[in-house]
Amino acid sequence: MAGGTMQATRQRILDFLRQHSEGNVRDLGAHLSLTPTGVRQHLAVLDREGLVVSRELRGSVGRPALAYRLTATAEALYPKSYGELASALLESARATLPDEAYQQLVAGAAVVLAAPHLPVLATLEGVARVEAACGVLRSQDVVATCETDGADGFVVTERTCPFRDAASHHASVCSMHEDLFGRLAGMQATLMSTLASGADRCVYHLVPQRVLAPTGSEQSS
Repeated sequence: MAGGTMQATRQRILDFLRQHSEGNVRDLGAHLSLTPTGVRQHLAVLDREGLVVSRELRGSVGRPALAYRLTATAEALYPKSYGELASALLESARATLPDEAYQQLVAGAAVVLAAPHLPVLATLEGVARVEAACGVLRSQDVVATCETDGADGFVVTERTCPFRDAASHHASVCSMHEDLFGRLAGMQATLMSTLASGADRCVYHLVPQRVLAPTGSEQSS
């Protein structure tokens, strides 16, 4: 009986982290009505099983505060049949459409996915818009962080991928997500590394979109 209760508690921890992208001991303790020590014991087991990883929160005083998130192994425990469907649709489209039409199809997906969020995002600028764009990703169970690049751009890191199954078989999915995030952030996005290619994270570099002056404008002015 005790073993079953322990397993049920750990499953609730996994469910909480999946729903909220990440959480700390305090969050989990409040959710589970457990002491910090009890929560840490369960997290230690999940860590040994390769189901959670942690990162240190900046600015914590005293004992380092850690935020926990699911690993890809844990994510795989949840059904994702839609990934298989997406892969099948892309494979069928690739086989039946001319290359240009296929690329238009993929690009169109980015437009459709971005559209519901743009009315709000378009009212924001700079770091506020990038943070809000990351918020859109987090609402889709993506663990995403954002920081400046020291100049006028940003570096966004994703620890999980909402399209991982499809992206592992179709590079066009990563291109679509690059386009999607650029639209959400209102900036030029370049995908520097991907989970699908074997990296431990997806990294986007965002820079302001450049508006080119008409050719010869300086000479004619």
